[in-house]
Amino acid sequence: MHIEQTIVGQTKIAVVSGDSKVVTDLQSALDLMMTVKYQTDADSMALDKNLIIEDFFILSTGLAGEVLQKLINYHMKIAIYGDFTKYTSKPLKDFIYESNHGKDVFFVPTKEEALQCLRKADAVSQEF
Repeated sequence: MHIEQTIVGQTKIAVVSGDSKVVTDLQSALDLMMTVKYQTDADSMALDKNLIIEDFFILSTGLAGEVLQKLINYHMKIAIYGDFTKYTSKPLKDFIYESNHGKDVFFVPTKEEALQCLRKADAVSQEF
């Protein structure tokens, strides 16, 4: 796993990439979040979709809900980037759509879009 800190506008973002799965259950997601916060002091994370096990994208497992709720509770914004076109589940498509219209969780095709979503979300949250 590789964690790179970048600043977009005034937003500090941790970009997480690598070759192996790092989010395999709730505890591994919490460990990742704490590592990101410790290494970068960032409250926003861009995460490559390939680092997440496939069960995350099967909503009936509950993993996505558990992980994302914990991240929100700890004030960590996340943008997961990658190819989501292979998923045909209507509940998952609806979940992605709703998430992308919120302010904490985003699913986008590219790392660049992930960075821009997190920058915009941070700017909106600073207005309040």
